[in-house]
Amino acid sequence: MLPSQALLPAVVFALTALQALASDTFIAAVYEHAVILPDPTKEPVSPGNALALMNKNMDVLEGAIKEAAQQGAHIIVTPEDGIYGWQFTRESIYPYLEDIPDPVVNWIPCTDPSRFGPAPVQERLSCMARNYSIYVVANIGDKKPCDSSDPDCPRDGRYQYNTDVVFDTQGKLVARYHKYNLFVVESQFNYPKEPEAVTFDTPFGKFGIFTCFDILFYEPAVVLVSKMQVDTVLFPTAWMNVLPFLTAIQFHSAWAMGMRVNVLAANTHNTSMAMTGSGIYAPAGARTYSYNMETEGGHLLIAELDAHPRLSPATPPAVSWNSYALSVEGFTQNDHEFTGIIFEDPFTFTELTKPGGNLTVCQKDLCCHLRYKMAEKRDDEVYVLGAFNGLHVTEGQYYLQV
Repeated sequence: MLPSQALLPAVVFALTALQALASDTFIAAVYEHAVILPDPTKEPVSPGNALALMNKNMDVLEGAIKEAAQQGAHIIVTPEDGIYGWQFTRESIYPYLEDIPDPVVNWIPCTDPSRFGPAPVQERLSCMARNYSIYVVANIGDKKPCDSSDPDCPRDGRYQYNTDVVFDTQGKLVARYHKYNLFVVESQFNYPKEPEAVTFDTPFGKFGIFTCFDILFYEPAVVLVSKMQVDTVLFPTAWMNVLPFLTAIQFHSAWAMGMRVNVLAANTHNTSMAMTGSGIYAPAGARTYSYNMETEGGHLLIAELDAHPRLSPATPPAVSWNSYALSVEGFTQNDHEFTGIIFEDPFTFTELTKPGGNLTVCQKDLCCHLRYKMAEKRDDEVYVLGAFNGLHVTEGQYYLQV
């Protein structure tokens, strides 16, 4: 039997847990972080200097996490590269990496920091989650030793992975994801041997997680939605707003609509590299977003979402996009078609020469149809509709339709 003094907190905790379990909505937060970058160097810095740089970034992130928790957020997503940046070689990133165990080990770094060796970054992230009672999603680097018995083992005897981690409200590590589709500049990291479909359950829905460039591929992005049936996708990213990827806001919002899931997209903020654009997206449209190329500071976004969006009356009914595309009649093609190269891909373009109208551009069996109206167009501006359908070869070989 519980002592009377301990009974009231236990009852309050039980009622809070039941309320969370019964909740049909939750409060989500994302933070777009202007990352403090290390000085570019090909030589590794000391572990102490690496940790000092990461602590500067985590100081900023902790401020955002604390504010989000005070506003009632249940979960917060921070960006890819948000703790140490991206200006690294394979050798120079090594002091920033930690050994991140499989979450099945049931580990709370905040209360048992040395269980798997030095892990000051995981310890601090765990304590943030625990101290503010909020799920914390962050992107860090994982290192795993290997030896000659592994034919794929790198020469330096270790694998290095671009890694997302999730800590629950008790500070426990509940998810670890190794980025599978690395971008061309990520030579400091290794590809996992197999794609990972990482999910975890919460009182407010089933979550999946992947990173930045992954969103363009069937594995893991489509698999999480179509086969794992997640309700919400966590998406740390370092997204550059350049063609053919469109802007972060447009692409990520459209992805949430098309996949009929929530998407929590946290971007890095670096205007010199056109990195901006974060948001909280639902199948019915964006709940909140920010696109800021004018200032250099970070930005916190908070919004309420349906915990199970497919069951929500606000979610539009499912659409067969293939049937819809086949039913669309082609619009008039004009005499302003031309070809152009983007990321080594030969696009077919058609120019939008009128203030409004209908256009179609085709490449092979991919046709894109556009109804448009221009609010304003300067004499020095050119607008085009483009399509690419073929083998993309810039950072590996795979087929794309854009």
